[in-house]
Amino acid sequence: MIILTRLGGHALALNPDLIERAEATPDTVITMVDGHKLVIEESVDEVVTRVRRWRASIASEAYYLSNDGAEETGQDDDFIQDTNDITTHSALGTGGARVLRLPNRER
Repeated sequence: MIILTRLGGHALALNPDLIERAEATPDTVITMVDGHKLVIEESVDEVVTRVRRWRASIASEAYYLSNDGAEETGQDDDFIQDTNDITTHSALGTGGARVLRLPNRER
């Protein structure tokens, strides 16, 4: 879920998979796949950035979870360089979703 702000200032948690499009008209209007429309304070660029970050966090969490048992299988678990590579985040500022920042590797 990403957190957006309605024009009245109320926070809104939104499933990015259900967004059909975002338009600047001049306010940002989000159209959901079911046709429901939401008017929000954030710009279209900010919505795109939040969706991209959300998707990246899902992918990195899946990568982390798929490599969680590396010690038991004898695989190398060196993708975590140090404790700064894993951070705790949440759209509301609380919670325990972990994001893994993967190092750039040359092959």
